[in-house]
Amino acid sequence: MPLRILHISTRLILGGSQENTVLSCEGQARLGHDVHLAFGPIFGPEGSHLSRVHAFNTRCAQGNEPAKPITTHEIPTLVREVNPLKDRKARRALLELIERTRPDIVHTHSSKAGVLGRLAAFDAYERAVRGVGGSRAHRPAVVHTIHGPPFMPAPRNPVAKLKTSLKNKVYELAERHAASRCHAIVSVADAMTEQFLARNIGTPSLYTTVRSGMETEAFLTPRPGETGKDARRELGLAPTDFVIGTVARLAEHKGHDDLLDALAGTLRERRHWKLLWVGDGWWKDRLLRRVAQLGLEHQVVLTGLVSPERVPTMIRAMDVLAHPSAREGLPRTVPQALLCAVVPVAYDVDGTREVCIDQRTGRLVPAGNVQALADAIRWLHDHPGERRDMGERGREMCQTMFSTQGMVRGLEEVYAEALRKAERR
Repeated sequence: MPLRILHISTRLILGGSQENTVLSCEGQARLGHDVHLAFGPIFGPEGSHLSRVHAFNTRCAQGNEPAKPITTHEIPTLVREVNPLKDRKARRALLELIERTRPDIVHTHSSKAGVLGRLAAFDAYERAVRGVGGSRAHRPAVVHTIHGPPFMPAPRNPVAKLKTSLKNKVYELAERHAASRCHAIVSVADAMTEQFLARNIGTPSLYTTVRSGMETEAFLTPRPGETGKDARRELGLAPTDFVIGTVARLAEHKGHDDLLDALAGTLRERRHWKLLWVGDGWWKDRLLRRVAQLGLEHQVVLTGLVSPERVPTMIRAMDVLAHPSAREGLPRTVPQALLCAVVPVAYDVDGTREVCIDQRTGRLVPAGNVQALADAIRWLHDHPGERRDMGERGREMCQTMFSTQGMVRGLEEVYAEALRKAERR
């Protein structure tokens, strides 16, 4: 039976959780569901997935997609930062949107939209139960996806450690309250469920793991002009260069500084070693200054903002993907690299180990250990045969594990159970 589904996301920037959300919307629309997508203002150097949504809707209007268009709703007061006045207004705006659109499912994503969206949806649910709101009263089933942990790792500095601890406690209390206001929680990795349950957020029966979906064929099969050789020629990289790449926003916790710390000496000694940074972000100028200070201007290639459609081509230019991120749900760039048979080196955090299996599909090192990071990258350089075998094993594993169709099927099952729970309450 077709459903009306309202997805709520804080920002539709070019990021993993946002791509996951948009692919879910498209897949559900193709199944005949009436899909709505609400989001906050989009600005800054991190790009936007909204153009993809508009392109999908254009194909629908032209009869090139067997689906209804995705209806979009911008919520001006839905912002990432904690802002009590805007947060209160956003919660009210979301409640009004829910009562106006009357979705069967409200599906929230990310921390801020996750908390405010679940509270607004449960407001609507309780108003309907109490008979408040008249003809607008509506009882949606409420689902939330954990794309990544809101909790920050504790820094060494005592003052910063205290601040981080307090922030994490606030997030924990907010997540615990929001979990009591929904019917199902989707985790993109088993590690997310384990972390949240360890903090007494919800109960085990609330959680289901549904792997992120991605357009696997785009990574498996290059089109003409999209091979690794083509990408290297475009980027000015030689066929003999050893290319260590990242695909990530230029942001504090993504680990670009750690990569420079790990490889600065080697990059100066081995001029055929190159860093390829795919992406943009608020830390761009700071990182480029550091590259210049280290004298590595000719060793680091920065692409700037790249559309999701171009990411597979950029990955194929790499010999190794580095992902020294301090926190992740399950980083999409790791299975994307493996789909291209490019081996990842990553910090052993959160759900990363569920895909980057040390010595089988990649190399895992302790978070923050830049010497171990450097050693793992050098090992992969020195063992091309083992690197090739890891890439092929990872490619085979990820083909089915991360299909969009599998993700959409998994969400259908979660929705069915959430609707049953909503009726029983």
